[in-house]
Amino acid sequence: MRAGELLGRTAYDERGRRLGRVVDLVVRGRPGGPLRLTDLVVTRHWYGRLSGRLIGPERHPSGPWAIRAVARLLGRSTVQVPLHRVRLDPPLPEGPDQPPSG
Repeated sequence: MRAGELLGRTAYDERGRRLGRVVDLVVRGRPGGPLRLTDLVVTRHWYGRLSGRLIGPERHPSGPWAIRAVARLLGRSTVQVPLHRVRLDPPLPEGPDQPPSG
């Protein structure tokens, strides 16, 4: 599966409430080992992805206060959600190593 197949999809929580659109992916793995998709970064508004959560106060507490304030304002609707707690529309295609959903 490619990242482009996930980006832009609408994400819903376990209760069916709309979380927003997928704007980034989080993968984890051991050095030299395979990577696994673990979380999705979802935003409600188009401008939420501009901050990318990389320039926010969580990652870079120093720097000009104006940049920190704008990043915090733009990124407030952006959340990182574990993959197992998200339902995507359209749903992910079922592969040979994925159990059937439902």
